[in-house]
Amino acid sequence: MSDDDFMMEDDDENYDFEYEDDDDMESNSSNVDIENKYYNAKALKEDDDIEPAIEEFLGVVELEPEKGEWGFKALKQMVKILFRRGEHERTLKYYSQLLTYTKSAVTRNYSEKSLNNILDYISAGTTDMEFMEQFYSTTLTALEETKNERLWLKTNLKLAKLWLDRKEYGRLSKILRVLHEACQMDDGGDDQSKGTYLLEVYALEIQMYTETKNNKMLKELYNKTLQINSAIPHPRILGVIHECGGKMHMSEKQWEKAREDFFEAFRNYDEAGSLQRIQVLKYLVLAVMLSNADDINPFESQETKPYKSNPQIAAMNSLVDAYQRSDLQEFQEVLKKNGGPEGIMSDPFIQFYLDDVLRRIRSKFIINMIAPYSRIEIDYLAEALKISYTEMEDLLIMLILNGEIKGKIDEVTSRLEIEVAPDTGAEEAVAGTEKREKEQAAREIALQQTRFKAMQAWGGSVEKLARTAFVSAARG
Repeated sequence: MSDDDFMMEDDDENYDFEYEDDDDMESNSSNVDIENKYYNAKALKEDDDIEPAIEEFLGVVELEPEKGEWGFKALKQMVKILFRRGEHERTLKYYSQLLTYTKSAVTRNYSEKSLNNILDYISAGTTDMEFMEQFYSTTLTALEETKNERLWLKTNLKLAKLWLDRKEYGRLSKILRVLHEACQMDDGGDDQSKGTYLLEVYALEIQMYTETKNNKMLKELYNKTLQINSAIPHPRILGVIHECGGKMHMSEKQWEKAREDFFEAFRNYDEAGSLQRIQVLKYLVLAVMLSNADDINPFESQETKPYKSNPQIAAMNSLVDAYQRSDLQEFQEVLKKNGGPEGIMSDPFIQFYLDDVLRRIRSKFIINMIAPYSRIEIDYLAEALKISYTEMEDLLIMLILNGEIKGKIDEVTSRLEIEVAPDTGAEEAVAGTEKREKEQAAREIALQQTRFKAMQAWGGSVEKLARTAFVSAARG
């Protein structure tokens, strides 16, 4: 049967032939009447005869001698119809009636699936926070009465996720406190037997602290999740935890640790089939560039390789390629080309760290550029990078302080004076420059000495000539 209810119903029937007594025949006849009434109500609903449909569904409930599956289905249909019409009070009334069926009228598994689907349907269809809280509160109260702890925990987790998505952090904090208490032992410690639920609670809390930038609590919770070994969590939960861990490490400028966490987040999201894997793969590329790991290609691993040609990843792939080749011009062109609302800059997290990446590639470009020199004009470097003199000077100061350039800035001549080559590959080039400069200086000194000796000889000749002239004059 095709049912447009909250979930697909299983209405398979058993057609085995059996002899029936009169009571069985009467019971079967009653069931047929109920079933016919249910499908008649559905037909009216599909024809938009809403009020007659509601009456028919109510008739199904009233016809059942005791609570059963057809009444449960009829109430689900009524909840859906009334919610669509915005009749929240009547929706809650019949939903409360439906919840009484979960005690014994339908199977535990069927009721759990139905309630999960109803909650998802209601959550996606309203912005009325008061109604939403009342709806979930009604559900949770009923689940406490039926002592269905598993569904109670799942429902609270679903509500917490709803508040997180809507950035209702006050409401979220209250739910998280309740969930923490439910996952604790009498002594206040974490109940490791509920490790899977506990990880989900931590994942929600970690996301809240990531979004509110509470790094102190984020770090504390992140470390706690690493100590839970008894859980068999869904990969999506691990993906969330590692993604937030990566963001935490990024805020601390621990680029290598961030890279490791983003890779784990991507791997788990990929296993879960979550679309978030694409976004996290972009974060992984970002962390690789910032970690200055030129020998690491984020698309070489077995897990990431299939996504290298993904259209959503193409820009980041071009960016990391230009970065690793220290091609500043291409890097800037990729940024410019993909800087629109749908491009790289559309993600606030990536945008926040792009300045660090740009500074990193400029640093690489400068180090390569100054390799053959022992001194170089700062204006010349600024012109090559197409930035202002002040920006260039600030960048050089940072590189000197970080020890990436061994040298100093001569404020008088506006030059960078390099004391030691910034890397081994440049040593011979710098030594050659210095050798040529020394040879030139030696030639100048030798020339000056030759000129001095010539002057001395000329001076001696003049003195001798003068002395001869003086003697001749005296004799005459």
